[in-house]
Amino acid sequence: MIDPPADIRRLVYLGTPHESVPFLEALATAGFDVALAVTRPDKRRGRRAEPTPSPVKAAAQELGIPVFSDVDDVLDADADLGVVVAFGQIIKPHVLNRLAMVNVHFSLLPRWRGAAPVERAILAGDQTTGVCLMEVAEGLDTGRVYRRVEMPIAPDITAAALRAELVDIAVPMLVDALNEGLGVPEPQQGEPAYAAKITRDELRLDWGQSAESLHRQVRVGGAWTTWRGKTLKVWAAHPVEGSQPPGELDGVLAGTGQGLLKLVEVQAEGKSRQAAEDWLRGARPTLGDRLGS
Repeated sequence: MIDPPADIRRLVYLGTPHESVPFLEALATAGFDVALAVTRPDKRRGRRAEPTPSPVKAAAQELGIPVFSDVDDVLDADADLGVVVAFGQIIKPHVLNRLAMVNVHFSLLPRWRGAAPVERAILAGDQTTGVCLMEVAEGLDTGRVYRRVEMPIAPDITAAALRAELVDIAVPMLVDALNEGLGVPEPQQGEPAYAAKITRDELRLDWGQSAESLHRQVRVGGAWTTWRGKTLKVWAAHPVEGSQPPGELDGVLAGTGQGLLKLVEVQAEGKSRQAAEDWLRGARPTLGDRLGS
């Protein structure tokens, strides 16, 4: 692992999903010479579908930036620095020993190292989060931190909306840091917490839990329960005061272990998303019907 030079002008960029695109576009707009981009290979969305490029590949091609899928290609780019944002691949030591790299990470490290920091912060009920610009090291998000910006987590914000807000504050942070010089990074301080990828089982709504806890699962996206033996996704809801048996419905109000969860938008198995009131008119709950059964 090596340190970046004081003057950074020529970059390579490594990223994949939509949230990576604004960083690439901002670097190009700011006048940095982006020698190439590395992203995942094209993927098919169906058996007969044409391979689809990643959002970063599509954006790079629009900017006239060469695109590769092998990380080792950065070694021939004669770059000053590699910039990594939601790349999704391990960068091996032989690359880090030849080219300094920084990573934009969507948490206040060392809290929530790993793949799903935004989702884990919401599930844990964190009040604040932020972004870090850190050096890429061999360990999982263990590198020293060049810059960090903190922000509150609004009580009703979804993971998607929170990630968008973090991108909005992280893009200028990255550009300013590269223009002004990275400076001396600081070691991470505090007890690490790890943000493993969210599993489907973690998003199953247990109606014996509190309404606040269930609300956090819904905010992550993809929360689900069952209704008459079939999957019912809950896309929007919010907690309200009240009490009734867990899973029991009174209109759009669902009983929980503590408080009520007001259903706002749901999706029955094999159907499109719809307002909870519209779903109820078709579902026609009867005595004894409960969510989770």
